[in-house]
Amino acid sequence: MDYVRSDRGSSGPRLPLALKILIAGGFGAGKTTLVSALSEVRPLQTEEVLTSVSIGTDDLSGVEAKTTTTVAMDFGRITINEDLQVYLFGTPGQDRFWFLWDELAFGALGAVVLADTRRLADCFPSIDYFEQRGIPFVVGVNCFDGSRRFGIEAVRQALDLDPEVPMVLCDARDRQSAKLVLISLVEHVARQRGEPVPVA
Repeated sequence: MDYVRSDRGSSGPRLPLALKILIAGGFGAGKTTLVSALSEVRPLQTEEVLTSVSIGTDDLSGVEAKTTTTVAMDFGRITINEDLQVYLFGTPGQDRFWFLWDELAFGALGAVVLADTRRLADCFPSIDYFEQRGIPFVVGVNCFDGSRRFGIEAVRQALDLDPEVPMVLCDARDRQSAKLVLISLVEHVARQRGEPVPVA
């Protein structure tokens, strides 16, 4: 359920194991940026320019400088080694695109929920979605330039997260910072399954 593998016999070419991870969060939380920072290939993006049609539909308070929005998904890939690849699926943040979520979540190893402290309530629907479906997730608090900084425990309390859900501060623009969020997720999934936690 969590990954796909296809072998064509011992002598034929072998396709690598594929792990699927979702990148979720509210509108403008940095999902597209995080996928772009991590992907080794040019990421597939379905961003469209915000127009006057979205007035009254998309709430831009706190993210007034945002000019585009994801309308389907973002997709990126990370090759760990010849036998293992990670596929990243960035989900759309607005309510009107929620019908896509069940398809995107099918078979996912787990998820990263990006939290924006300027609009913290926007990540509640993502957290609720993964909690209700039993999909492991971690919360990455995306630290935006110029925004007020809060400690991890203050954000955890505001989100009313279970103690076992990992939470990390991150910069979605920075590849190393984004990698640490993914590592936190993989370790969390391993702990939940009672498996050895991978050593970096």
